[in-house]
Amino acid sequence: VFPSLAQAQASVANEVYWELGQPSVFLFCPTEYCSSLCSPSPGQSSYLLTLGRELLPGIGVIWTGPKVVSQELSAMLLEEVEGVLRRRPIIWDNLFANDYDCKRVFLGPYTGRAPGLMPRLCGLLLNPNCELQANFIPFHTLGSWFRSELGSCAHPDHAGMETAAALGDSQGPREGSYSPQEALELALLDWVAEINQRALEPGR
Repeated sequence: VFPSLAQAQASVANEVYWELGQPSVFLFCPTEYCSSLCSPSPGQSSYLLTLGRELLPGIGVIWTGPKVVSQELSAMLLEEVEGVLRRRPIIWDNLFANDYDCKRVFLGPYTGRAPGLMPRLCGLLLNPNCELQANFIPFHTLGSWFRSELGSCAHPDHAGMETAAALGDSQGPREGSYSPQEALELALLDWVAEINQRALEPGR
């Protein structure tokens, strides 16, 4: 019926979107949802170009970054994706996901995300560890990153800081900056406090 997979998917997504009354949040995950799945690249993918052209503007498109599990996200890549999709992507971040290897648990801070990404995003979803209790540090440090991004948006002169400075600064927090090490230390302090509080609860 359809000349391509992208046109078929866009047609079905658009019809469901209309049938549901054009909800304010309607997310579409494409078959090519990261750079490594695109042929030959996101900017030259006929599949993504078709989706960008055919999907209704109110439909959000999910993107995971360069890979399914992306160690880094750059504003340059997001700008390319935004151009081809004709909308800012919603990042589905698999940095802490361990559903593909449940013998591993990821307890480090949120890191590898360049400063000034928020203006390039329509939203960000974090896919966490399968073990609920293991996600205190991922969620806590994501909150620290988000607050620093809000500071950068409020003060645009901070948005252009180099990635290395934002990811490795140990000089103490600056407004609109993010240090994974400092975020980790804050998360650990709060986690220990919560563990101690729970230990005092009756029955523990």
